[in-house]
Amino acid sequence: MRPGLQWEGEAEDAAAAAAAAAELRELKAHQTGEAITVGNEFSEIRVSRVETRNGARLLVESPKSGQWVALCPLEVESLTWQTADTFSAMIGHPFGPLFEEET
Repeated sequence: MRPGLQWEGEAEDAAAAAAAAAELRELKAHQTGEAITVGNEFSEIRVSRVETRNGARLLVESPKSGQWVALCPLEVESLTWQTADTFSAMIGHPFGPLFEEET
């Protein structure tokens, strides 16, 4: 254990980050075509198609935050079912769920 500040759950956070990084490397290893970068004064994202054993996914990455998500075609289509209010609510609560999970 290294000296200095520690926090409860630090080891779990580090393990989750390492697993996410490994998953992202695996997805990028199966990228098809070139990534597309889209941005404005508020944000920049990179989008690419990746092949998984469950079919094609759209990999959406935020280079600034390091956040990413791989969406199946149905998840991408579901974006078209939303209203502007849904996106406003998502933007109003970044890095968290839109709905609280039941415990």
